[in-house]
Amino acid sequence: MTVDPRLAQMRRDALQAFRPPAKLALADWIQASVFLPSSIAAQPGRMRLWKPQIEIANSIGDDTVERVSILKSARVGATQLMVGTLGHFVENDPSPVLCVVPAEADARHLMVSVIEPTFQESPSLRAALSEDTAGRDTMLHRRFAGGSLSIVSARAPRNLRARTARILFADEIDAYELSAGTEGDPVELAMRRTMTFGNRRIVLASTPVDAETSRILRAYEQSDQRVFEVPCPHCGQFSEILWADIKWDADKPETAHWRCPSCEGRVEDRHKAQIVAAGRWRALAPHVEGHRGYKLTSLTSTLPNATWPKLAAEFLQAKRSPTTLKPWLNTVLGEAWRGEGDDLDSTDFAALQRPFNMETVPEDSLVLTVGGDVQKDRVELTYTGWTADGDMRVLGHVPIWGDPTDAETWVEVEDALRRQFRHPLGGVLNVDAAVIDSGNWADQVYDFCRPRTARRVLPGKGVSGFSRPSLAFSSSRKVRLALIGVDGVKLALHQRLAHGETILFSEDLSGDYFDQIRAERLVTKFSRGRPMRVWEVISGRRNEALDTLAYSYAARQLVGLDMERRESDLARKDGPKKAPTVVKSAWLER
Repeated sequence: MTVDPRLAQMRRDALQAFRPPAKLALADWIQASVFLPSSIAAQPGRMRLWKPQIEIANSIGDDTVERVSILKSARVGATQLMVGTLGHFVENDPSPVLCVVPAEADARHLMVSVIEPTFQESPSLRAALSEDTAGRDTMLHRRFAGGSLSIVSARAPRNLRARTARILFADEIDAYELSAGTEGDPVELAMRRTMTFGNRRIVLASTPVDAETSRILRAYEQSDQRVFEVPCPHCGQFSEILWADIKWDADKPETAHWRCPSCEGRVEDRHKAQIVAAGRWRALAPHVEGHRGYKLTSLTSTLPNATWPKLAAEFLQAKRSPTTLKPWLNTVLGEAWRGEGDDLDSTDFAALQRPFNMETVPEDSLVLTVGGDVQKDRVELTYTGWTADGDMRVLGHVPIWGDPTDAETWVEVEDALRRQFRHPLGGVLNVDAAVIDSGNWADQVYDFCRPRTARRVLPGKGVSGFSRPSLAFSSSRKVRLALIGVDGVKLALHQRLAHGETILFSEDLSGDYFDQIRAERLVTKFSRGRPMRVWEVISGRRNEALDTLAYSYAARQLVGLDMERRESDLARKDGPKKAPTVVKSAWLER
């Protein structure tokens, strides 16, 4: 039987017409379908992925990959990439989706300021999400055809218990807090919610913080550990761009360039976009299957604020102190901090003493704060001067002996806080702010501080957690209460003391004082199987001096001054000019 060729062609055309279109790679779909609004993108419009992002997106969309771990710095577009991949699961692979972020405020920001504006800007996603009226908070729970989206805080494990998901996005996991009394680590709890799905997808992403407790570092080390390599324009050899190979002329960060580790050829920043576009990912542990890990840093970012000269200039500013160097390492290089400042036993405090004291204030001290600690037979105060650059000058440590329940003791504390210091510029330096630990003497401290709030004399309370801000506020018994993130503050002090000279001490301070400063060390303990860093008081040592220095450190944030004006005021022997008093008459407003 002869088949008409025209009929056969028509049959083939008909079959082709009913065939579904070829599935786009996830990266291609994002670039074709997701549009960024001007509120979150410097260049609004269709999302364009840079070369390192493309493979990450495709791995998230790969059915053979169960987990993707992204060890990242800032300025690499990780959040936008996450929202783009979320759009894919909403539109092309609908499923229950769970996003976990560190705090409730982060959850609201992600939904209201990032996801909703992006979906609204993207035609194919504009009408995808609807309110989940069954949810307790419709702002953070949405439904779409075939699935749902929930955004929850890692601080509320009960939210994780109530939901199951096939797709899990866990962002900034190193910032998750492991609180006492919870069921376990928030990341582990979130991953358990995906166990009923054989085709689950888990995406973990974070900037690392501390090496010993970093969740993302452990996840990356369990993956196939991919690094991004670029070709040298001179020799063609592929290499990872490392900070050790970024060079510049002395004191000229604008000359920063990449030195190829193979041929030592000089590659200028203007060539970065070209070599990154030709780059590739390489797995350091290719035997690991189903778990891809990506190390993504600002050194390969093509954003205008991530040029090598800009990063070099930032480094020169950050390296002055570990308190600024650590976040620079975390957010620029995507590197975890490895334990520096855990203890101070090797610190030479004598080398940090200078010829100043409570009577002879150093000229560079322009702000004065006090930290107080109350014991059963005394109140201890530490006086700290601050330079325009944020360096500390510990002028003295003063115990005021007396029962805290005795009013006469607090009269002496008031006299101590009103003490004036003759400044070398000619003027007078007063106490600008003070925080006194309420501790076991809350009634007495509150009563003392309440009428002095206008002078920035506040009661303080230490709160645990390294992600806590050094200073926050609450209200208790009609007084403003300073909440001090003591874990982070003590770590900042330890790091300053272990590296550099951003804290200097009075020549009058003794060995006992320095023993108290080094009275605590940072140790790693395990809670419900997860490592936690905690401060441990070394046996036989007192730590009042460390506590008062920490409170004095936090008190600096209460003072917002124009430092140039303060220096000018101190140069005036008659003190700062006072604004004229203006008396408003109600009669003029009739």
